[in-house]
Amino acid sequence: MAGNTFGQIFRVTTWGESHGTAIGATIDGCPPGIPLEPEDIQADLDRRRPGTGGPASPRKEPDKVEILSGVFEGVTTGTPLSLIIFNKDAHSKSYDHLKNIFRPGHGDFSYLCKYGIRDHRGGGRASARETACRVAAGAVARKLLAAHAIDVLAYTVALGGISIDSLDFEDIDSIKKAAADNRLYCPDSATADKMEERVKEVRSQGDSLGGIVEIIASGCPAGLGEPVFNKLDADIAGALMSIGAVKGVEIGAGFAAAAMTGSENNDPITPDGFASNNAGGILAGISNGEPIIARVGVKPIPSISQAQQTVNLDNEPIEIKIGGRHDISAIPRIIPVCEAMMCLLLADHLLRCKTTEWISQPSSLDPE
Repeated sequence: MAGNTFGQIFRVTTWGESHGTAIGATIDGCPPGIPLEPEDIQADLDRRRPGTGGPASPRKEPDKVEILSGVFEGVTTGTPLSLIIFNKDAHSKSYDHLKNIFRPGHGDFSYLCKYGIRDHRGGGRASARETACRVAAGAVARKLLAAHAIDVLAYTVALGGISIDSLDFEDIDSIKKAAADNRLYCPDSATADKMEERVKEVRSQGDSLGGIVEIIASGCPAGLGEPVFNKLDADIAGALMSIGAVKGVEIGAGFAAAAMTGSENNDPITPDGFASNNAGGILAGISNGEPIIARVGVKPIPSISQAQQTVNLDNEPIEIKIGGRHDISAIPRIIPVCEAMMCLLLADHLLRCKTTEWISQPSSLDPE
């Protein structure tokens, strides 16, 4: 199985299955001298782990990360970082009755077509459990970005058809505070309450919900990205679309730009900078110094307890109801995953642009 490695210089390979012994990530290309402790990674993992209530699965995984290599006396050494998370609460027998059945909305059918074999225990590599590896690696990338005053933040802007009423892009601190006040990481507390009620309603119906997550990267210098095939926005879209539940990506004004005129969509340039940010911080595939803004459309969780039509391995039509422990929505657990992929992508682009010596000395970012 190819396609398990992300990045050109800051390269991350994730490994492991949902119901295997462990999952993990190997990072190659991380510069030396970055302060790193397990606690730095654990903070993001704790936001993603199951069993946190709300729309989340009741599966109880501590998701405790161990750093096996690449760190000495609290700093990275420049050698490969190896991260491991042991699975503690996998109930594989719960999937035995699905061994010969294709679950609607899952990768069962396409995996079998490609590989001729599939791990039916929670979906194997197709499981959202794999995203814990991304979050762990993304936390390392976040440390690198923080050394250059680059901050990545994601939050819920819509869930189950309920959207936030307002959002102040200028006040990132207020967004962080608001997100910390509710389990859905929604910066509009009144709307968050409505979302919680919607989750309860849909849970009682045995169904699931989709939504929209917005990601902002602030503090990015101008000049990241390439002008043709490695455009920054194209790479961001690819990184975010690699998350299993994501079915669409917008940058800046996104699809709304299609209904605008040029005079509405263009961002005026003043001596003090850009007067608006419909471009989402990227022009001609290269960052322009404004906040990078992306949104992802998150599909509903496909595992639902309502009756669904499908077929078995003998192509016989059957009806199934999927029980077990499943999220009602990928939100909010997908939020740290979105942040992780943005962190990994930006860290890689930083290293593509500059040398290791440059990246390990934040002061050299100064335009002088």
